[in-house]
Amino acid sequence: MYDKIAVMINLSELSFEKLVELCVEIGEEPYRAKQIQDWLYLKSARDIADMKNISTSFREKLSKIAVLAATKVIDKQLSADGTLKYLLEFEDGARVETVLMRFDNRANLTACVSSQAGCKMGCDFCATGKYGFKGNLKASEIVEQILTIQADTSLKVTNVVFMGQGEPLDNYDEVYAAIETLNQKLQIGIRRICVSTCGIIPKIAEFASKKLVPTLAISLHAPNSDIRDTIMPINKKYNMEALKQALIAFNAKTGDRVTIEYILLEGINNTPEHALELSKYLKEIKCNVNLIPYNGIGQEKYKKPSQKAISHFKLILEQGGKKVTQRLERGSDIKAACGQLANTLRADKSA
Repeated sequence: MYDKIAVMINLSELSFEKLVELCVEIGEEPYRAKQIQDWLYLKSARDIADMKNISTSFREKLSKIAVLAATKVIDKQLSADGTLKYLLEFEDGARVETVLMRFDNRANLTACVSSQAGCKMGCDFCATGKYGFKGNLKASEIVEQILTIQADTSLKVTNVVFMGQGEPLDNYDEVYAAIETLNQKLQIGIRRICVSTCGIIPKIAEFASKKLVPTLAISLHAPNSDIRDTIMPINKKYNMEALKQALIAFNAKTGDRVTIEYILLEGINNTPEHALELSKYLKEIKCNVNLIPYNGIGQEKYKKPSQKAISHFKLILEQGGKKVTQRLERGSDIKAACGQLANTLRADKSA
């Protein structure tokens, strides 16, 4: 079978069982599959020639029919704060952005991955939503974002957040398959994987029933449905009351807290009255709150509130009994911050 194949096999797309099958069909021992898998996921090799504990003859046979991965780095930008943003291109020509965030006071290296090329959700404050939807990513393409970062930096990613391009629960099966690979093959703890969703309620319930349940973050961004309707079209399908009940059920099923993400938009959702309303809404939900000052996307319909206003909003939520953090701004100078990912090239790079 494999000696007659016309298209190169992408090894990162094969299950372990398929790797075993490939090895046997080209005359090698089944244990070679484990060696390939280790080079791919644990050692972040990008070329078959790099697999030094495999015989030259096997590498030569394998190189004629396969590649380790097919992802290309089209552009890479470094922020003043150390954040790295990659523009990646997959085998079918689809492009996404992926971000590696480093924090001076933490050992963690966090990769922000995309689950779709673009996004269908159309949130009014988000550059990805303005970019539009280009297609779903395969599980292997999600995982290859991590492998590409690790190969390029020689660093080990310790945390993964599904907060890049796309709505993860709109590509549920591929995202969950990627989570299993990240946990089982890249050995990233399930509590170090976070999935952020705008609130696709049936899939939240499905997540809760899984054996591996990552941290769940909800992009809420409004204290009531009237405001949310104007900035997040998803609310017209899954409104805030229905979302609240889904999160209470998730809490009960898993025992886990969720993170409520809340982008602060000056004059839209950030007044003390909004904070009080939000506090009342969250009262029955077992959650923490992450406040995100708005990051500009180049068409400034919205503005970032002052730090004084942010601190006052935070205080009101804390008085309501919630743990509240303000997200550190990372990579905004290279358009790598929350809501800014839209496949932008540097000025000195052609599209």
